[in-house]
Amino acid sequence: MTKTSRSSYHDDLQRGYLPGKAVTWIARRRWGLRMMQRFAMGPMVGNTIDGVVNDEIFIPSTTTPGHSIRARVYKPKEAVGPLPAMIYLHGGGYQVGVPEQAHAFFEDLLQRRNVAIVAPAYRLSLDGHPFPAGLDDCFDTITHMSNHAAELGLRNDKFIVAGHSGGGGMAAALTHWIVDTGAVELAFQMPIYPMLDHRMETPSAQFVGTAIWDKHTNALAWNNYLGHLNGDVPEYASPALRQDLRGLPPTISWVGTVEPFKDETINYMEALDAAGVPTRFRLFEGGFHGFEIGAPKAGVSLEAIEFQGSAFADFYDLYL
Repeated sequence: MTKTSRSSYHDDLQRGYLPGKAVTWIARRRWGLRMMQRFAMGPMVGNTIDGVVNDEIFIPSTTTPGHSIRARVYKPKEAVGPLPAMIYLHGGGYQVGVPEQAHAFFEDLLQRRNVAIVAPAYRLSLDGHPFPAGLDDCFDTITHMSNHAAELGLRNDKFIVAGHSGGGGMAAALTHWIVDTGAVELAFQMPIYPMLDHRMETPSAQFVGTAIWDKHTNALAWNNYLGHLNGDVPEYASPALRQDLRGLPPTISWVGTVEPFKDETINYMEALDAAGVPTRFRLFEGGFHGFEIGAPKAGVSLEAIEFQGSAFADFYDLYL
């Protein structure tokens, strides 16, 4: 267990130290997570992005009769289809969150390239839906995107899979599943500071007191998602378990140095490199978990936002 201090943070992020620790304290508790979902995430549902097409669809589940998946669809207004399509999976440790929380990210990408973004409100572990319910919803979403591409105005090839934090882990798991099954053709994936490894054995996974997310919040999230499995964890539940990364699509990621997911993100990207997968990666010194969201105007946050947006545009041009 490693305690972190204010001096560990980038100078641009010093203001976020105490507010970030408060979020970490709240996220260590189930009642705190429920408060976050109800009072922080809940009011975002239905929000729109100015200047783009904002639609909502409902996708029938193939695994749970009677269940449908709410998904938001965003497109540039002036774009002529069929458009390249991204499935985006929101963060929240597999346990909380809504698609609308990522509007700033969507808006940035939509300004850079013509792309359709489909973001499902997949089932959450805090609502009593642990693995594999959320991942099943994501797989159903991307297969629906493929099967109904014409009516949605999407290309039926070279899909992009993206997500941040728990959504980044979900993006990696979904990518692995798609590659194994050949369900759709992928262009590239963007698992950003992803939650990949339930074992929590790396040095950074021992960080305590880090802003937004630390060892204790991480342990609770993994227990909510996988506790029912009694230790028999498949690789789609914890993507770091995958041994053979050959054949995975080009990958973009970044992570800060002061957060629990640092080492598992680096390990994943290095393993992809070793497997011959094209990658684009940055490590941001002194960055806590989700710092570009918590402090979006900080200099280092603007660097991170520009890196992920520019990398997206480069990979779009290269692989689409």
